[in-house]
Amino acid sequence: MKKIFIVLAICAVITACGGSSKPGDGDSTTAANQTAKSAETNADTNATKTGTEKDAGALAPGAKLMAAADCNTCHKEDVKVVGPALKDIAAKYPATDENITTLANKVIAGGKGNWGDIPMSAHPSLSVSDAKTMVTYILSLKK
Repeated sequence: MKKIFIVLAICAVITACGGSSKPGDGDSTTAANQTAKSAETNADTNATKTGTEKDAGALAPGAKLMAAADCNTCHKEDVKVVGPALKDIAAKYPATDENITTLANKVIAGGKGNWGDIPMSAHPSLSVSDAKTMVTYILSLKK
């Protein structure tokens, strides 16, 4: 039974993290804004709206980029889903330039082992700059 659950979880992660970018779509900010607007009517998650309010300041771009990507499929702000809760990540890693760079590279390359046996899919189409913006936002979510 445990093996079946692991196989199903891995299949769900692979399916969910397969990427939704279209070839030739270089404007991730426009896509992020459109996705963030369409997600506002969805009361499914709190993480979708986090940082999108007018007073969110410099953190809003990271939240918008995450809403446009597939991050919210496996990560929620306060609860572990497939991957760790965003606040748990923020609690584990101080917001240093070194950690931001390391974590941004892990988001792009994918990986396994830091939070359990279920791997995080690679996101090779994500730019280093966008990944760093997302990670900076995540690390700002201290408990």
